[in-house]
Amino acid sequence: MSFIELFLVAAGLSADAFAVALADGLSLKRRRKGAVIAFMFGLFQALMPIAGYLLGNGFAGLISSVDHYIALGVLGFIGGKMIIESVRELYGGDSCETEAKDPSFPTILLQAAATSIDALMVGVSFAAIGVKIVPAAAFIGTITFAISLAGIFGGRKFGLKLGAKAELLGGFVLVVIGVKTFLEHIL
Repeated sequence: MSFIELFLVAAGLSADAFAVALADGLSLKRRRKGAVIAFMFGLFQALMPIAGYLLGNGFAGLISSVDHYIALGVLGFIGGKMIIESVRELYGGDSCETEAKDPSFPTILLQAAATSIDALMVGVSFAAIGVKIVPAAAFIGTITFAISLAGIFGGRKFGLKLGAKAELLGGFVLVVIGVKTFLEHIL
């Protein structure tokens, strides 16, 4: 596999992570937490191809048959929770500005897992075509980290301007990504 091909695979795999990072950035309070989010997204995107490579085609068939349900459930749940919380804050009679909130570590782990399921399938295909998995996975993780970091800080910049509506927008983005993933697999 050429460098260009691997770069395109890495960029494609990181698209969902970028969108979720952008949504997280909209309501992010601390920059340091943004680096943690980007790191976890990159780590999961690096580990999943290795897992797919090692587990092989049998397990991959099982995962690919339910991955869209997992993504819809996890992202829909997290996004829905963000929407409900932001609506309560916006319309709950609280007249003061809503303070930005960082996602919890378990939420970050769930997001990282949900956005990296496709990377598991890539690992299976890499095994089939003989790609050296460790350097490829490290490259994918690095690209995802960089792209996610850009998403976090881009979202944070807009989130600071949007104020209380940032979490609402972020929640909608997560729900849309979950629905998009689901529809791509069933249509």
